[in-house]
Amino acid sequence: MTTTSPNATGRLPRFGVRETRKATVIALFAWIFAVYDYIMFGTLLPEISAQFGWTAAEASLYSTLISVGTAVVVLGVGPLVDRLGRRKGMIITVSGTALASAVSAATMNAAYLIGVRSIGGLGLAEQSVNATYLNEVYAVTEDEKIKKRRGLIYSLVQGGWPLGTLLAAAFIAVFLPLVGWRGCFLLATFPAIVIALLRRGLRETPQFELQQRMERLRKAGQREEAAGLAREYGVSESQAAPFLEIFRGAALRNTLVLGFAWFVNWFGIQVFSVLGTTVLTEGKGVGFTNSLLMFIVINAVGYLGYVFHGWAGDRWGRRNVIAFGWMASGVLFALMLVAAEGTFAVVALYSLGMFFLVGPYSAMLFYMGECYDTRCRATGTSFINAISQPGAIAAGAIITAMLVAGSDWSQGALIVGALGTFLSGFVMFGARKVPALAG
Repeated sequence: MTTTSPNATGRLPRFGVRETRKATVIALFAWIFAVYDYIMFGTLLPEISAQFGWTAAEASLYSTLISVGTAVVVLGVGPLVDRLGRRKGMIITVSGTALASAVSAATMNAAYLIGVRSIGGLGLAEQSVNATYLNEVYAVTEDEKIKKRRGLIYSLVQGGWPLGTLLAAAFIAVFLPLVGWRGCFLLATFPAIVIALLRRGLRETPQFELQQRMERLRKAGQREEAAGLAREYGVSESQAAPFLEIFRGAALRNTLVLGFAWFVNWFGIQVFSVLGTTVLTEGKGVGFTNSLLMFIVINAVGYLGYVFHGWAGDRWGRRNVIAFGWMASGVLFALMLVAAEGTFAVVALYSLGMFFLVGPYSAMLFYMGECYDTRCRATGTSFINAISQPGAIAAGAIITAMLVAGSDWSQGALIVGALGTFLSGFVMFGARKVPALAG
C-alpha cells in the first residue's frame, strides 16, 4: 500500500487535458504493437516448427526457454524505470519491441531464436511501465472526466492486449502467404519505431521529478532540505532501495499475493492466448487458417472484457472484480475443452473464457500501481509483471512433460490452463484492498 499521504499530489504541477489524452493514446498504441510482436511469435510457432522440423514437444521446450530469457529482461526494467524515469523507460520498452521483431526475421536455429525472442521481454514490460506512468499522470491531470473514471480509461489502454493479438492474427492471415513468417516479423518493426519517436515528445511525471529533486538534494548533502521537501508534498522520506520497499510494510502482502496470482494465471495466458492457435489446431482439431480466423473473433470479444472489467473495477473494487473474472474464465475454458463440439460452441466458450481471462488485467495493472508509492511503483509493477514468465515457464514445462508422457494438447490445456486460471482468481481474495492515488 502506498505510504504517500492523501494530499500528496495536491501541490504537484498538473497535466493538462490535451497532454493527458495524448499520453493515453500513445500508451495504447505502444502496448498494441508490443503485444502484436509478443503474440506473433506464438501464433507463428507452428509455421516456424514446420520449417525447422521441430516436434510438438521440442517447440514447447523452446517456447519455455524463451520465457526464461523474457523473465530476466522484464525483471530488470522496473528498477531501471525507477532510476531513469517513466518517459525514458517507455522509449526503451517500445524500442525493444522493434528490435525483437527485426532480429527474429533472421532466425536460423533454435538457439538464436531463444536469444532474440528474449529481447521481446522489453515489449512485455511495456504494460507495467504504462501502468506506472498513467497512474501518476491521472493522479495530477486537469481532465476531470479521466480522473473520475481512471480505471475505465486505463482499461482502454490495457485492452491493447486483445487488440494486439487480433492484429497479429489478422496480419499473419493476410501476409503469411505473401512474405512468409520471416517477412511478418520484419514488417512488424516499423510501427514500433514510429511509436518510439512519438514518445520522445511526452512529459515526465511530476511525482518522479519530485523524487529526483529530493535525491539530488541528498547527494549534495542537503538532507534537511530534502526532508523538508518531502514533508511539504506529503511523500515518504524513505531512501530504501526500491526492490526492498516492495517487500516491507503494507506492500509485502500484496507483492506476495499478486505475484503468486500472476504466476498461476499465466498458466492460462500461455496456453489460451500465447499458444491459442496450437490449442485450437492440436486440442480441438481446427485447421491453422481457420484457427487464425477464429482467434480474431475470440480476441475481439476479449477487448470488450477489458472495457467491462475496467468499468466494473471502478464500481465494485478492482480486487474482487479480478478474482471473480479469473475464476469464471477457468470454468468456461474447461467447458470449451471438455464439452464443446462444433465451431459455434468452441468459439463461443473460448471467447467468453478470453473475456474473463484477459479482461481483468485492465483492473489488475491499475490496481498494482495503486499498491506502491512513487519511489518503488515501477519496480513493484515490473516485478509482478516479471512473475508471469516463471508462470509461462512452469506451464510450458508441465505441458512438455505431459506431451512426452503421451497426453494430448486438450488434456494439457485443461489441467494446466483452465485449472491454473481458476486458482489465480481464488488467490486474489488474499490481496489487500487499496485506495486510488489521490488527485
